[in-house]
Amino acid sequence: MSNSREAETSALPPGQTEIPDFPRWGLPEYMQQLPDIPSSPTLELLGDVSIPCEIGLGELAVLARVEQVADFHCAATWSRRGLRWEGYLFRDFFDRFVMPRAQPRPGAQFVQFTGIDGYTTSLPLEDALAGEVMLADRLDGEALSVDHGAPIRVVAPAHYGYKSAKHLRGVVILSRAPNYGGRLPETSEHPRGRVALEERGSGKSGEELRAVYAAALESMLAYYRGLTHS
Repeated sequence: MSNSREAETSALPPGQTEIPDFPRWGLPEYMQQLPDIPSSPTLELLGDVSIPCEIGLGELAVLARVEQVADFHCAATWSRRGLRWEGYLFRDFFDRFVMPRAQPRPGAQFVQFTGIDGYTTSLPLEDALAGEVMLADRLDGEALSVDHGAPIRVVAPAHYGYKSAKHLRGVVILSRAPNYGGRLPETSEHPRGRVALEERGSGKSGEELRAVYAAALESMLAYYRGLTHS
């Protein structure tokens, strides 16, 4: 059964500029080539769990499918309004698969998302279990393209786009936040990355980072649009 919902389709958050397209975006080392998608993709459940395991994406069909219209906000100050995602709520996935199969140990507080391309990001577990966080396999009525995260990706509308890992391969349960250091330009990744609080990164305020990214936005858009295939 499928149900529809809307998330974050109101006024633009502070410092954001609406753009008409949805370019493939991310750290340059992950964007310059598309990953090879396995013929039978799986999700690994790892970390602070009693039983590390993996599940096939086909197994997710037992979950209720959801459709959600949401805005996508990049920390680099651009926003794409009204994207229509389809897939599964992460909290349903967590309850149906992670809890009974992997059995997280007491003290689990964070979930790390790992992509087929090697990209990793994380969210506090309480944020990941919010009602709008999805594992999406369709975008605007079509199967998710490799550009935008096939075969399945995270969608976390309340958080900046760098939390919505593409090409999801692993869900890693952790007792504390991983340290990604200075991998983002000018900053370190913020543990939460909430759009409403302008948590664009750690080490500088949201307003400072807004100014840095806004000054380079047009050149960044030109670069990333050149990497988008669809």
